[in-house]
Amino acid sequence: MGRRVADFRRPVRKRISNWIWALLGLFFFAGIFLFVVQHNHNQDQVVQPTLEKEGTKEPVLKRLNFTDQLLSSDSVARQLADQMTLAKAYVIIAKEHNNLQLAWELSSRIRSCQLLLSKAAMRGEAVPLDEAEPIIKSLSSLIFKSQDAHYDIATTIMTMKSHIQALEERAHAATVQSTIFGQLAAESLPKSLHCLNVKLMSDWLKKPLLQQLVEENKNSPRYVDNNLYHFCIFSDNLLGVSVVVNSTISNADHPKQLVFHIVTNGVTYGAMQAWFFSNDFKGATIEVQNIEEFAWLNSSYSPVAKQLADPEAQAYYFTGSQEFRVEPKFRNPKYLSLLNHLRFYVPDIYPHLEKVVFLDDDVVVQKDLTPLFSVELHGNVNGAVETCLEAFHRYYKYLNFSNPIISSKFDPQACGWAFGMNVFDLIAWRKANVTARYHYWMEQNSDRSLWKLGTLPPGLLSFYGLTEPLDRRWHVLGLGYDPSIDNRLIESAAVVHFNGNMKPWLKLAIARYKPMWDRYVNQSSTYLQECVTN
Repeated sequence: MGRRVADFRRPVRKRISNWIWALLGLFFFAGIFLFVVQHNHNQDQVVQPTLEKEGTKEPVLKRLNFTDQLLSSDSVARQLADQMTLAKAYVIIAKEHNNLQLAWELSSRIRSCQLLLSKAAMRGEAVPLDEAEPIIKSLSSLIFKSQDAHYDIATTIMTMKSHIQALEERAHAATVQSTIFGQLAAESLPKSLHCLNVKLMSDWLKKPLLQQLVEENKNSPRYVDNNLYHFCIFSDNLLGVSVVVNSTISNADHPKQLVFHIVTNGVTYGAMQAWFFSNDFKGATIEVQNIEEFAWLNSSYSPVAKQLADPEAQAYYFTGSQEFRVEPKFRNPKYLSLLNHLRFYVPDIYPHLEKVVFLDDDVVVQKDLTPLFSVELHGNVNGAVETCLEAFHRYYKYLNFSNPIISSKFDPQACGWAFGMNVFDLIAWRKANVTARYHYWMEQNSDRSLWKLGTLPPGLLSFYGLTEPLDRRWHVLGLGYDPSIDNRLIESAAVVHFNGNMKPWLKLAIARYKPMWDRYVNQSSTYLQECVTN
């Protein structure tokens, strides 16, 4: 029995095992098949977009890069571009030579060239040689024609350089001539003012009683009274001085406390005396002196007086030299005038005074100036308004700092200041011996190597370290050359200064500012009315 059972069971187990292996084999092949199918499907999804993208790029890669064509030395496009650039230069040159026909032909070929290049760039293709060749030949022919007519660039550059140089010389000559004419206009005395001087001088000579009256008042104690307010003016411009005096008195709170010290030359001395003694100035005291009576102001004491006696200086300043290398204004004789340099001799002229206010003859006073005498100068000699708001008003613009005498003693960036309205402490002046400083610098500049001319440069040197800055509203400058000064600045100013060539008594004065000066002209004077009418 045991053996039968064993024989019976063994075949059954064999059949079941075969079925299992068959099923496992089936699943295995099915899995492989599914894996292969799925893998191929994913690969198709990845590759397809890449092909699509590459398909979109394919036309761009085939499209011509036109910039590369223009940069290529052997391309037709580059040859056209070079010829077009050269042709444009010859168009300008042809027009300069008034050859309008050639300029028109060149311009026409340039337009054809531009059109051909534009079409090629838009198509993204190379410039067709058959279309470019006729344009290249015609442009070459015209360029050769231009060169044959001596329109080559080298010749043109030399011609233009010579033209530019000639124009620069003409412009410089015109500028110099304009400056000379402007100065002549500024220095010349209008007929009406000349007439006024003549009439007043005539009356002065005809009226001995007037001369006697002046002589009796020559030693008035008011001239040396330091309890009064003293002003000094050095000028030969009668009407200018009159406006300064009249405007100062008109705006003063107490006119009777004012004393005016006027110094003029022998030519206008009589006219000045006749004018100021024949007009009413509200009780103010007016002293007129003649510079020719200052025996102490001679060549042995004053370097300016010595220069006036020098033949070389006389030739330089008074012969009207037209040497263009020297700016005309630096040859202006007025800068060498003794009247102009009297501002450095104030203590010598007024040995008994302690403080004075110096006024130029081209200023107009708009406010009471007596508070100036109470301004604290902190031991300094000169009270002045600084002008270094702009760079060109610093020391290096007035003085020659390449000279070691200047560079070793002064700061080139030091702030400049203005003459025209200055407070002078004469006690401090005498203590510092400023006049001796001035003499030293004038002698050092005998060859005009430290500065050109004028009174401001020696003033900057003489009063260096001795100048007290004043409030800007005391003195506003520029009315003789700057037409755009702020109205608020002018209205707030105690003194306005017509420095520059456009003086208010001339026709070339700036119309905007002239009424400020005209209002203080004594229009009721019979002398002035007769002269203006005539």
